[in-house]
Amino acid sequence: MGKTQRRITVPAMMSYQDPPQRKLFYMGINLDKRIRKNHPLRKIRELIDFDFIYKEVEGKYGYNGNESVPPPVILKLMLLLVLYNVRSERELMDTLGERLDWLWFLDFDLDTEIPNHSVLSKARKRWGEEAFRGFYERVVWQCVESGLVDGSKIFVDSSLIEADASNNSVVDTKSLKRYLKESYKELEKRLEEEREDEKGDNDDEGGGVNSRYISTTDPDAAIVRTSGKAKLRYQTHRAVDSAYEVITATEVTPGDVNEAHMMLGLVNSHQQNTESSVETIVADSKYGTISNYLGCYDRGIRAHIPDLKGAQGNSGLRGDIFSDEMFIYDNDTDTYTCPSGKKLMPKSLHMSRQSMDYGALRSDCRVCDLRPQCTRNKAGRTVKRHLRQDELDYMRALARTTTSKKDIKTRQHLMERSFARAKRYGYDRARWRGLWRVRIQEYLTAAIQNIEILLKHGTDPRIAVAVRRVREELNGRLKSLFKSSNQYLLGFFQLLRSGFERDLLLRTI
Repeated sequence: MGKTQRRITVPAMMSYQDPPQRKLFYMGINLDKRIRKNHPLRKIRELIDFDFIYKEVEGKYGYNGNESVPPPVILKLMLLLVLYNVRSERELMDTLGERLDWLWFLDFDLDTEIPNHSVLSKARKRWGEEAFRGFYERVVWQCVESGLVDGSKIFVDSSLIEADASNNSVVDTKSLKRYLKESYKELEKRLEEEREDEKGDNDDEGGGVNSRYISTTDPDAAIVRTSGKAKLRYQTHRAVDSAYEVITATEVTPGDVNEAHMMLGLVNSHQQNTESSVETIVADSKYGTISNYLGCYDRGIRAHIPDLKGAQGNSGLRGDIFSDEMFIYDNDTDTYTCPSGKKLMPKSLHMSRQSMDYGALRSDCRVCDLRPQCTRNKAGRTVKRHLRQDELDYMRALARTTTSKKDIKTRQHLMERSFARAKRYGYDRARWRGLWRVRIQEYLTAAIQNIEILLKHGTDPRIAVAVRRVREELNGRLKSLFKSSNQYLLGFFQLLRSGFERDLLLRTI
């Protein structure tokens, strides 16, 4: 047997660092070589064109005076501010010289003079929200061209943003002159213009403290109570495409605005930004209002939205009172039949809310055994019927289909992901004060989220080719079904009305 060799470990000798001896000159330094090949900023720089901003803001500058920081640099600085969730512009500029990747992204050298932090606030005021909205819309369109947007189905939801203002800044408008003096007229004008269109559906919360109280720090913010605590807030509204969860439309309002009123506006923005038509919209019961149902019906959009009244427990028995659904309507006689078999005749027309009241005879209600369960009105029971009740019934029935319920369940997780990812960039608290500034923050946040999707999926050209091929094939099949253009448009509109008919028709081709 051989001898076992013993391995001897020699302890390492400790070394000492020499005092630094800075070089007087550095030759041949290239920041590009210092940035790793898979750095996110390198990919963003390759995909996104920032030079477009020259044309967007050229009318905002004069021809004399000191030269400003180049607009693409300002836009990139704003992007870095939100992308890395830096607390303030001052901290961004203080950190800029320490970050080689930021310097490289801005096309700066090691000895480039760092701009003052005030250039960002001045640029926001000079450019306005339009320039940043243009940047966001260009990113959306780039997602469309990359095949990352289907366009036919969108999910809609809203989320609250905490305003950059303290509750201690809230004052009573009845004594506002004592606190604001010269600013009173401007704030009073804003109060008079608030929410004039929040009537008609009978589904608004109505009133509220914001008609009387206002923040002197941020007058655009609204007082909203959540989880038992009232705070000054804004509200962001989003439409997210179903294919890759690209945010195709976004809007910011004061926190007390009814989100249901924003839905059709988001549809318009989505169609404008993507140049596609919405076939299906998915939202929760807060959006299930009469105006939204009829608006979708008129546009040929399938609304997978639970009925607001049904979500509030108004179906079947409403407490101990019969609901309107328990009264049977006869289209031939234009009358309702109550649970006891009595007729309700047309009583009064209300054009403001587009409805007709149907009333029972007082003599019938007086002797009815079901009266305690039907009405407490001395004049008898009244049932309201919308002038477009048939269309409303169709849309409500569509929202109860299996496909609709599946989409509604998907919407919950999809929209939660969209807002959860935005928290990485500090979207849930306003960086600045004023509605237009908060909109700038949301445009930058949504643009960054869409850029992330581009970085993940947009580099593969096969996606765009595949999506374009499917669209062309579907369009060709639909056109082959109808010989004339009029028949084509009519048939396409009918297919949009019913997803069942569309799917059945495509199966038979």
